[in-house]
Amino acid sequence: MKFGIVVFPGSNCDKDVQTAARAVGHDADFIWHTDTSVDGFDCLVLPGGFSYGDYLRTAAIARFSPVMEPVARYAASGRPVIGICNGFQVLLEAGLLPGAMLRNTSCKFVCKPQRIRVESTRTPFTRKFRQGQVITLPIAHGDGNYYIDGETLEQMERGGRVVFRYCDESGEPTPESNPNGSLNNIAGICNNAGNVLGMMPHPERAAEGILGGADGRLLLESVAQWVQGGGKIG
Repeated sequence: MKFGIVVFPGSNCDKDVQTAARAVGHDADFIWHTDTSVDGFDCLVLPGGFSYGDYLRTAAIARFSPVMEPVARYAASGRPVIGICNGFQVLLEAGLLPGAMLRNTSCKFVCKPQRIRVESTRTPFTRKFRQGQVITLPIAHGDGNYYIDGETLEQMERGGRVVFRYCDESGEPTPESNPNGSLNNIAGICNNAGNVLGMMPHPERAAEGILGGADGRLLLESVAQWVQGGGKIG
């Protein structure tokens, strides 16, 4: 199992992802933003950071990187792609996931451990979780306020495409447990096929107990198990 980590100018969580992947016993290597091939990888990761300095708006420039064409083809083939924090923003800007990110309603950068409820276990990344399971992952963002039109939001909710939701300790998605104003407390979504996941929380920062928690480890183990099992969603 080999993870491919896409590195843009301004990415700063690429090493974190590599360390987390190796912590669960798998290889991981970097893919530079100018590369035009993503061959040889079993899962692609678009990590967090500030791609191209987040000029214009978050991820607005990164979507035009040469690497995004092969990433889009890779996703269209049904193989697993995950965007974490800024990587999620890149997937939105590139049209691989629907919606957009706005500034946090507080207009402040939020960095803290956050409780998340697992809404769907049908994706390659969540098969080892339980539906409704409450986990804790770090968040660190200023533009995590997920927004989409009401009709598409309804379709996503009905179709099980909301994968993670901000919640309190009892699993309730309350206004108080929403760190950024995201619609319906959404913390992560997937595409129709389920193979492309975008999430604002950082699983790679919670993959070892020494870091204060290992809930994120299950996400990496899930996709590895999925790939090694032949890669079928459902």
